[in-house]
Amino acid sequence: MMEFHARLRDLAGDVDLNGHPTDRLPNTLNVSFRGVVGADLLARTPEIAASTGSACHDGSGELSGVLKSMGVSREQGFGAVRFSLGRLTATTEIDRALRGMRND
Repeated sequence: MMEFHARLRDLAGDVDLNGHPTDRLPNTLNVSFRGVVGADLLARTPEIAASTGSACHDGSGELSGVLKSMGVSREQGFGAVRFSLGRLTATTEIDRALRGMRND
């Protein structure tokens, strides 16, 4: 996931990690894209199976209580996207997802 996070930063620039850099689930990454609403990003990339906010609050239109308790600002929280990779996720699938997220 750290490589995926680094590639997201290379692709999008302003990407903030939500949560601890190492003390977290090894297959899950929650990041915020600055200046982007996470739901809008995912709407533009239907081939990516990801979600906004945190798992316990997804789709509510409110800032996740989990992100709020972590000290994530409202603006940053609405740019949050949670990615999960399976143990069988191939590098080619990650590459395709990243290409889909490009804004050019």
